[in-house]
Amino acid sequence: VQLQASGGGLVQAGGSLRLSCAASGRTFSNYAMGWFRQAPGKEREFAAAISRSGGSTYYDDSVKGRFTISRDNAKNTVYLRMNSLKPEDTAVYYCAAADRANWNEIVRSGEYDYWGQGTQVTVSS
Repeated sequence: VQLQASGGGLVQAGGSLRLSCAASGRTFSNYAMGWFRQAPGKEREFAAAISRSGGSTYYDDSVKGRFTISRDNAKNTVYLRMNSLKPEDTAVYYCAAADRANWNEIVRSGEYDYWGQGTQVTVSS
């Protein structure tokens, strides 16, 4: 499956952005989806995940209550709504697809089989 992330940009602290990740090539609803992020000089870290049907979601504590992951299987797209953005949210955001993910391990990047190219989010103070 091919993944194309979009929606990043420059926003002031306290602002909002919505990232999108469009999938193509295979049946989108077969994949759990996740968003990861990588800040300069840091390792890639998990942000949020959503199950195949959208019935289950999981968030890292750093984004819980501010970010919302959702998906539209009819549009082959997963979203990440980001509110109350902070300068520490600045990173390249990647979407990823997991074919046979163990939901208990969904925060691990190794559970994901396909990755998008990333979209830059910059939050100014």
